[in-house]
Amino acid sequence: MRIGLLGTGPWARMAHAPALVAHPELDFVGVWGRRSEAAKELADEHGTRAYDDVDALLADVDAVAVALPPAVQAGLAARAARAGCHLLLDKPLATTVEQGRAVVEAVRETGVASVVFFTSRFLTETEAWIAEQAGVEGWFTGRAEWLGSVFTEESPFADSPWRQEKGALWDVGPHALSVLLPVLGEVREVAAAAHGPGDTVHLVLRHTGGASSTLTLSLTAPPAAAGAGVELRGTGGVALLPESSEGVVPAVLRAADGLLAAARTGRPHPCDATFGLRVTEILVEAETLLNSGTPTSTA
Repeated sequence: MRIGLLGTGPWARMAHAPALVAHPELDFVGVWGRRSEAAKELADEHGTRAYDDVDALLADVDAVAVALPPAVQAGLAARAARAGCHLLLDKPLATTVEQGRAVVEAVRETGVASVVFFTSRFLTETEAWIAEQAGVEGWFTGRAEWLGSVFTEESPFADSPWRQEKGALWDVGPHALSVLLPVLGEVREVAAAAHGPGDTVHLVLRHTGGASSTLTLSLTAPPAAAGAGVELRGTGGVALLPESSEGVVPAVLRAADGLLAAARTGRPHPCDATFGLRVTEILVEAETLLNSGTPTSTA
């Protein structure tokens, strides 16, 4: 599969580009970025071509991997789908329901495959744990904590404008939801939402199967407090999301495997654009509640 990369930022450099070069079934054709000099630098580093015209890249490939801010990603993803390109997208799919729906509609109209990269869903240990817990009945409640210290000198994402604007809800909230939804089921209601220190937010969700869950999300936690974890409690006891030492590049490789399989078989991947849209819908509901203080239903 011939694939191009849209984006030249830290995530493109540390995750996507190394994986696209390493995958044995991908031909890394080229890079497009909003800054042409950055695209040339990244392309030269990986022995591929820099494109000044995004449509020229779309015409030369079968698929694209997107490593761009979500508001930029959404429009380009729909454009790429309509050019016949399969989509390896990043989370969140979009930051408005309208943008997300436009991507899903383009995917449905053209029949291209799509995979949204939620890291925990593509790490071997955590993916296996999620699948195992999804088959267990009787979950009563779940608790997810995703706490980062992003805006520090050591972080490659410290200067990310979209993270500074949208905060933890939109950056790490998708990770938490990607683990909870396949286990506890669809979200019936964002029952409560509250601000914490910095950009920290606390959410309470009700799931259609009867379980509830709580999420604590932050990009501004003290470095010593940073970390992520999920705890499930139910009739069978307690289950904790295992830590993984795989790293992000192997996870992107597995996401690419998922895209290849979906393109070949025509069977949607569990983390396709439709799932990405559902995550966006829940985050919009939570954001609305945080801004208004009035509970809202996602049903």
